[in-house]
Formats: sequence, C-alpha cells, structure tokens
Amino acid sequence: MGDARFAVVGHPNKGKSSIVATLAADAGVAVAPEPGTTTRSRAYPMRVDGRTLYTLIDTPGFQRARRAYAWLQEHDEGVERRPGVVRKFIAAHERGDAYPDEVELLRPLMDREHPAGVLYVVDGSVPYGPEYEAEMQVLRWTGRPSLALINPIGPADHTEAWRTALGQYFRIVRVFDAVDAAFDKRLELLRAFGQLDEAWRGPLDEAVAELEADRGRRRREAAAELASLVVGSLTLSVTQKLEPNADPKAAQPALLERFKGELRRKERRARDRVESIYDHRGVERQEAEASALDEDLFSEETWLAFGLTRRQLLLAGAGGGAAAGGALDVAAGGTSLLMGAAIGAVVGGAAAWWGSGRLAEFKVLSTPLGDARLGGRLLRCGPTKNPNFPFVLLGRARLHHAVVAGRTHATRGALVVPEHGVGQGVSAGPLRPLADDRRKVLAQAFRAAGRAGGDAEAAASAQVALTDLIDATLAEDTAGAS
Repeated sequence: MGDARFAVVGHPNKGKSSIVATLAADAGVAVAPEPGTTTRSRAYPMRVDGRTLYTLIDTPGFQRARRAYAWLQEHDEGVERRPGVVRKFIAAHERGDAYPDEVELLRPLMDREHPAGVLYVVDGSVPYGPEYEAEMQVLRWTGRPSLALINPIGPADHTEAWRTALGQYFRIVRVFDAVDAAFDKRLELLRAFGQLDEAWRGPLDEAVAELEADRGRRRREAAAELASLVVGSLTLSVTQKLEPNADPKAAQPALLERFKGELRRKERRARDRVESIYDHRGVERQEAEASALDEDLFSEETWLAFGLTRRQLLLAGAGGGAAAGGALDVAAGGTSLLMGAAIGAVVGGAAAWWGSGRLAEFKVLSTPLGDARLGGRLLRCGPTKNPNFPFVLLGRARLHHAVVAGRTHATRGALVVPEHGVGQGVSAGPLRPLADDRRKVLAQAFRAAGRAGGDAEAAASAQVALTDLIDATLAEDTAGAS
C-alpha cells in the first residue's frame, strides 16, 4: 500500500488544493480564494497510524495550456509515443520560464518510478468553455489513468454541461464538493480511484477499510471523552468553608456559580479534546446566533432544546414522582432555570409542561473535631441529582460532535455549530431524537454514574458503560453525514 498516487490538476482557482486537503485529511494544505496560491507541486500522504494509504499531489494550475498543446502537436511522433513527447516537453522547459506551471503539474504524472494518476478538477458553478479542451488534451497525451471531478464552488449549476464535455475525455466523472463532502462520499471517491488502474484496486479497497476502522476508533475515543465529561459532571461537588455563626444560605449563590463554572470548564475541555481527536486542533469555535448552543449551558433555551419531556423522563425511568409533581425549581437556591417546555412540544405537538428537580443540592457538613484548617463547617454544592441535566449535557455534546466529525480539512475559518444541527458537515435536519429504549438505558447509566461518587472503581465501570452507549448514539448521529 502507498503506491497509489494522484496528481490533482486543472485550471487555477478551481478548488484543487481543497480537494487535496479533504482527501489527505490535512489542514496544512494552503487553501485560498486567490489564484496562484499553489506554485510548486507538493505531495500530501494520507496516513493512518504512520502508514501511508495513498498520496495526493497538489499542483499549480494550467496557465499556458493552448501553447503547451500546440508544442506537443508540433513534436508529435504518433499516438503510441505521446507520453514520451510529454517527457520531452518537460525536459525542454524545466529550466526555463516559458511553461513553469505546466512543467510543474506534468512532472508527477510522468515520474518514471511512481507516476501519478490524473484527478482533473473543474468548477461546476461556472460554464464550460473551449479553453478547457487544451488542458484535457495535454492530460490525455500523458497516457495516465484519469478521473474528472466537478467541484461546485459557487451557487450556479452547470454540472450537466460539464458532465457531457468531461465524459468525452474521462472514463469516470464525479461531482465532489471538497468543502462539504461527507465521509462516505470521500470513501466512494476512493473506490472510484481503484477503477482507474487494476493495480490500485486492492490497495485502495484496503485503504477504505483502514479509513473506516480509523473513523470508528476516533468516534470511540470521542465517546470516551464524552462519557468522562458526563461522569465527571454527575459526580462533581464544590465546597466552601463557613465562618462561625455564618448563615449557609448567604453563601449559596456564590458557591452555585462556582459549581456551574466547573461544569462549563469540563464541557469546554471535552469539546477541545473532541476537536483534537478529529485533527481539528486550535480551530476557533463559534456558535451560531440564536442557536441553543449559543446560550450558556444553564440557560432556559438550552434546557428547552436538549431536555426531556415528562413522558420521556418517565419512560426512561428517570423522572419518577419529581417529574409528576409539576412544579419547576431547577436551580439551587431558588433561581429558576426553566427546564420546562418539552422537546416533545416542539417536535411532536404535545402540550408544554414543567418538570421539577434542582440542579444541585446544598448540604452543610461538619468537619472532624480538631481540624483547625476547616474550622468546623463546610457548605457543599452538588453533586447534581437532576435527571434531565445529563441529557442536556449529552445533547449539546452530540450536536458539537456531529459538526466536528463532518468538518473537512478543506474548511477554513471558525467551526460553526448551527441552530438545529443543519449545516457544516450535517446533511439534513436536527439530530435524531433518542429512542425510548436508548433513553431508558442512558438514564440507568446516568444514575449509576451519579451514585459512583468518590468510588473510583464504580466511576470507571459507569464510564465504560456510558462509552458504549454514547458510541452507538454518535454512530447513529453521523451515519451518512460525516
């Protein structure tokens, strides 16, 4: 494996570098809207665990294709010798400045030891024109296996005209959006590459299998991070020393804010780690305006979007009498978080409802006698017993993961989480609602995690169980969309 090499060629500014970045999963590929960003051919191997599966070669765009084709025609020695004429063209001009871009893009195609296949890229949003015919003729003279990609960059659609034109020069023509291509579309394209040359079919089938396995490993690793987030959040508590004769209620608001702050930090760290797992390190995170994720973890909007209905809580076995009680006081210290109007009211037309339960309970603890450092009393906030909170936490994490897993390495700029899960890397609609049976087993796993407390063995066991459940949930979220 690793002998399959593909030179991405075409007109300037048609998304060649974006194709390379996406298929090589390499955010280091220079991608810019200005033509001429790529001036030298450069190889980008696609590696998994240090093993090269295939190599993409980014090349400059054609600049003098008509003149280059005219030169080849003038030196034609017969159809069977045309690849040799292309090599003569390279040798005649590699030290001059008449055809620097053409020489640079043709060189990897004519390499005697590891010649590359041709991936010819066009922009499907611009009309087909005869100026492209010279480029395709030059590429035909190389004799290399070739495939054409229609990369729709703008809003206009000239795909069918391009299909007709390209079909006269290339055996395989595919539409491939380099920025928004879902993971399964990338694998489909790799399988098409294998049809170009019999020698490539086996290695590329193996590469597809390796990439699918690698994707599963990354998802599992992300699921473990999210399970750790949930377990850590459900077992979190913070304490504060109480001065002699101090009223514990007066200290509750500040301690609650500390508790919330710790939960926020845990969530931010988990997001950073999930992005790193998918090799999107250091990307600016930007929540869409009016998005549920644009709100704070504890806002009313977030709880409305990601919390469960009373019926769902009861079906999950997590609501009990608290959900049936009808009064809502989610926040500790009497500050309402308004968990209420259900997801079911939004998506199923059910009546709005108000659940009950506090985000975190306060408790005054007596410290051992003689402990001078603590002075006798501690006020503790947490851990949370709210049955809805872990569903809210997991819902936010699922949406973030779907966007990260669907983001291609050709995408530049902030990682944007859309309002309902529609957009960057997410093909259609909101994330699927959790099925009743999945909610039930998740609720059981959440309770087990909450009961773990300071028991390291119990916490580890709960995390393993949650990892399995979250992994299955993430696989459903990203099926066909990442």
